[in-house]
Amino acid sequence: MKLELKPFDFNQAVARAGLRPDGMPLAGLGKADRPEAAQGAEPANFSTAMARALRAVSDAQLESGRLQRELQLDNPTVSLEQTMIAMNKSQIGFTAALTVRNRLVQAYSDIMNMQV
Repeated sequence: MKLELKPFDFNQAVARAGLRPDGMPLAGLGKADRPEAAQGAEPANFSTAMARALRAVSDAQLESGRLQRELQLDNPTVSLEQTMIAMNKSQIGFTAALTVRNRLVQAYSDIMNMQV
């Protein structure tokens, strides 16, 4: 099995989240021009983007666990390299999700501590 790593395309990831490269929503586009309209998904907003990101992290962790199990059972179609890459991907995704959560909690705390 050939394993290929593709470079991260920031613009593509931002477009899939329904955002412009500066982080603003794609409000200027018509509904037919939005990427989520083509997929039949709900409109892009922060909660949708977070749900997608968390689902991707969960999927990566499940795939990593599946590959680890298959490697332990001596499945000849699963390589050690493939398993290690999947484990690292899931670890990076989890770390990123944890960092985003920590920053959101910090921002919420800062806003709640502001005097009006």
